[in-house]
Amino acid sequence: MIDISTNIENLIYLIAASIFIIGLKKLSSPKTARNGNRLSALGMLVAIIATTLKYTDINIEWIITGLVIGGTIGSILAKYVKMTAMPQLVALFNAFGGAASGLVAMYEILYSKETNTEIFILASVAFATIVGAITLTGSFIAFGKLQGIITTKPFLIPIRNVINSIIAIGILTVAVMLCITATDASYYLYALVALSLLFGILIVMPIGGADMPVVVALLNSYSGIAGAGAGFVLGNPLLIIAGSLVGASGLILTRIMTKAMNRSLGNVMLGGFGAQSTTSSSNNSDDRPVKSLSSEDAAMILAYAGSVIFVPGYGLAVAQAQHQINELASLLKDRDISVKYAIHPVAGRMPGHMNVLLAEANVPYDELKDLDQINSEFDRTDVAIVVGANDVTNPSARSDKNSPIYGMPILNVDKAKTVIVLKRSMASGFSGVQNDLFFLEKTNMLFGDAKDSIEGMIKELREID
Repeated sequence: MIDISTNIENLIYLIAASIFIIGLKKLSSPKTARNGNRLSALGMLVAIIATTLKYTDINIEWIITGLVIGGTIGSILAKYVKMTAMPQLVALFNAFGGAASGLVAMYEILYSKETNTEIFILASVAFATIVGAITLTGSFIAFGKLQGIITTKPFLIPIRNVINSIIAIGILTVAVMLCITATDASYYLYALVALSLLFGILIVMPIGGADMPVVVALLNSYSGIAGAGAGFVLGNPLLIIAGSLVGASGLILTRIMTKAMNRSLGNVMLGGFGAQSTTSSSNNSDDRPVKSLSSEDAAMILAYAGSVIFVPGYGLAVAQAQHQINELASLLKDRDISVKYAIHPVAGRMPGHMNVLLAEANVPYDELKDLDQINSEFDRTDVAIVVGANDVTNPSARSDKNSPIYGMPILNVDKAKTVIVLKRSMASGFSGVQNDLFFLEKTNMLFGDAKDSIEGMIKELREID
């Protein structure tokens, strides 16, 4: 086995860390995101090779086996997991990332040959174990809510805040005992794991389904923070850097998500947000009349429009209609009709869901406009086409103080001259709130599968001179 010096090792780690940072920077744009992913993967490979060469007392066969198995599973998931299931996949990634960091930290106590471990190392073990365990169970609960295995409605336990506070105090107490005890540290470690796993469940269960994008971003940050903690345990600078990058970027994204949903970061960190009463004047038993139209009628409206804004939502991902919407947009542009896409930060089930979906269909990135860029343009737009978006277009967020989504910044779709909404039915969005947009005089409902509806519009539009 090759033995490399500390200087060479640190140099390789520095190179890998630089690759991570460059890759992360490239993820900021869909144009460079794929190369950013490749660079980050390359940086991780360099880090694994450097770390493997550092230790001469390991079985290289296990490392190779792990790389092969992990690479195979990753390739299969990348090829076969549908875009609608991507948020669930990210939640699972967060879970296993947190679990891996926690297990690495626990190993330092359970199997270390050292008899007197430094307090700093013990504190790092406690920190990585706590965050890793919370991330594990919290992410599994998030996965269950996204997958529909667990109810998406807030699950409110009586005096949950009191229970959570007691458990949090218990976690801190056990962590302190773990750091100062001289013997039997493993018993405190097991207690710490049990309490943290339970805490992860309790802080995510009260969160409503509409807030899942925030949860995914936050848990992603947790997984990175746990990795950084494991880095301190191992004394591995690259793991500290990589974990810190993920943790910091996740927190920044969480802040963006909370701002987009009118949530405070403090509420997110404490859990239980999105648990407001769902009593609202806009309920699912609404019997107000709506106007419906056919694909032919919709195509006729589009043919004589001067500007169109597409508003994609989760329904677009369900229907897998991203390629069809790009084809329809191309036909409109051939008629010299202005086309743009309004992307809400929390549209879909995870941060950036719609951006990734439309990038897959090669939609020009300069046509994608975020909430702040596009909202002032709706009142000058002839037609707004909503494809499966509910909560992010609901005008009751501006006016109904009893609504669970009151105060959430929304896309001003209701200010367009004409609105066409593509939906399968009148079912409410993920928050369980009926959308007042559907009942406006200017709104036309095109019921059915979004992919079929758009294909129908494409066919009809081609026949219009």
